[in-house]
Amino acid sequence: MDPLPPTPAADAGVYRLTIRLREPVRLRAGRLGSFDLPAGVYVYCGSAQRNLAARLARHRRKRKTRRWHVDYLLTRREARLERIETFAADKAGECALARQARADGGVIVAPGFGASDCRNGCGAHLLWMGE
Repeated sequence: MDPLPPTPAADAGVYRLTIRLREPVRLRAGRLGSFDLPAGVYVYCGSAQRNLAARLARHRRKRKTRRWHVDYLLTRREARLERIETFAADKAGECALARQARADGGVIVAPGFGASDCRNGCGAHLLWMGE
């Protein structure tokens, strides 16, 4: 049984993933480098301007070719995708979600993670929300 809510019918939008990391890990995220991630809850903010449902289905799979930074985290045995939320918004909405997570106490523990194409100075689109 899938613990996640159903994906929307919309083909585009922004999304927020809630990921639980059961224990600390040293994570290598492609060319971005390596990071020591503490255990706890993370929020990852992303967007898909087409094929949103397919992107979310891909995020749900444990086995995949690692293409995006978040793939390196989601394929770890210590990581569990707990929730997916979607919002009707253009790509800028991704940064708005990241700003909201920071305002809610989120901490950047992996600078640049998920934000290699960000032009709004977010610092990262993966935020550690604590234990």
